[in-house]
Amino acid sequence: MRHKRHVHEVLVVTSVAATLVCVGGCASRHRPPPQQFSATAPFSRTFSGSGDSVCWSVKRALLSQGYMLDRGNEGGVLTGSRDDQPQPKLNVTTRLQTSCADNRNGTSIVFVTAMREESQLQKMKQSTSLGVGPATLTMPSGSAEVLGTVRRETVRDPVFYDQFFALVQNFVSQESVATAAAAAATAPEAQRQQRPTQNIPASASASQSGERD
Repeated sequence: MRHKRHVHEVLVVTSVAATLVCVGGCASRHRPPPQQFSATAPFSRTFSGSGDSVCWSVKRALLSQGYMLDRGNEGGVLTGSRDDQPQPKLNVTTRLQTSCADNRNGTSIVFVTAMREESQLQKMKQSTSLGVGPATLTMPSGSAEVLGTVRRETVRDPVFYDQFFALVQNFVSQESVATAAAAAATAPEAQRQQRPTQNIPASASASQSGERD
């Protein structure tokens, strides 16, 4: 009797476990795929100002942080890279690609994508080939340290992009202040050039002529 009860309990436990596995497997099969596109992604920002002003501010932001800009870029596209060495045998390369466009409504949009690549010094065995008659012998000749890529990824940290866009906004504000100051300086000169010449009435001119006669 005890044996039958034990067998029954084992069957019940096995059935419950199989049910849980089935539920978990079914849930994993019907789980929606991870979201690939989102309207709240941190890779773009809109600024007040013309395309020329905002694009120039983006360039200033990159140069001010030590990024080396690639030449031969398309209009509105800037690509720059910077190397850092946080550890003696670790090199980190950050590569940014930015695109800016005028929205034709007094604002401009900037897109930026950052790629982070980590390279580390690694030992690599070297060999030397020796020809002996018709045969060729390959013999080890030691090892050398070479720089190999150990990690490469797209930067997705919103804080990284917030800091970059804040720097761009700083230069955009400087450009706005400089433009306003230049416009204020040229306004009096333009007003003087556009001021109409005072005309003397014909009757007054005739009377003045008669008095002179």
